[in-house]
Amino acid sequence: MSCCDEKDLLVIIPAYNEEKNISTVLDALENMHVTDYADTLVINDSSSDNTNYIVRERKFALVTHVFNLGYGSALQLGYKYAVRRGYRYVIQMDADGQHDVCNIKTIYDALKTPDSDGHYPDIVLGSRYLPGSSPFKVSAVKKFAYSLFSFMIWCGTGRKIKDPTTGLQGLNYRTFLSYSRYNRFDDKYPDANIILHMLLCGYRIVEIPAVMHQRQFGKSMHSGLKPVMYMFRMTYSILAVLLRDKVLGEEKRAGEEDNLNASGYAEH
Repeated sequence: MSCCDEKDLLVIIPAYNEEKNISTVLDALENMHVTDYADTLVINDSSSDNTNYIVRERKFALVTHVFNLGYGSALQLGYKYAVRRGYRYVIQMDADGQHDVCNIKTIYDALKTPDSDGHYPDIVLGSRYLPGSSPFKVSAVKKFAYSLFSFMIWCGTGRKIKDPTTGLQGLNYRTFLSYSRYNRFDDKYPDANIILHMLLCGYRIVEIPAVMHQRQFGKSMHSGLKPVMYMFRMTYSILAVLLRDKVLGEEKRAGEEDNLNASGYAEH
């Protein structure tokens, strides 16, 4: 159980130059009473705007990178924080307002709901592309990239993941403990490549419909030509994971090590 006011859930929000969006996200967390059952940590990735000041003024927990280290590094810092503070679950969401706060309770409940065999999910993905998900427009380049990544994951694991790049995820202790220690955790874009790795390590992953919105203010980290560069970088990373984990067999050793690290911590 968490040592932090008996709350076992931590919501982590990486933020970079989100002064026009972060207040709306924090307002929603309070207005929808998420703060009644979850703590929140904002990881400010060395923003050059007023993001840091706004979060401090709102009295939310805040950790700030001295240098801009990337989205993945911000997430991993959040996982380390959750491990050290004794949380049982983590839900990660973006600071730009695209992830509706209503998803948090749904993901939290899904993490605590067993399947027909009595197994609890290790990772819950909030998907943009399942029946019941809210409509969400993406560019043709992004749509092609997401389909490619989904196909590559299916080829490597036999699992169909509809939205392998979603940043809206719920994680149990075993998962974020592994992420906090994983020396190959992608410091820039930890999404489809990490999902593939976790599937190969035997982690239980489920997808549920999610409510998403288009960004209203600021610039996405996938704007301009970045989606094309991202697609090539992620494709290479997925191939590297397949080679390392599936061909060389590192996923078995990684999974055994994760189980050993998490032993002694009751899942439920």
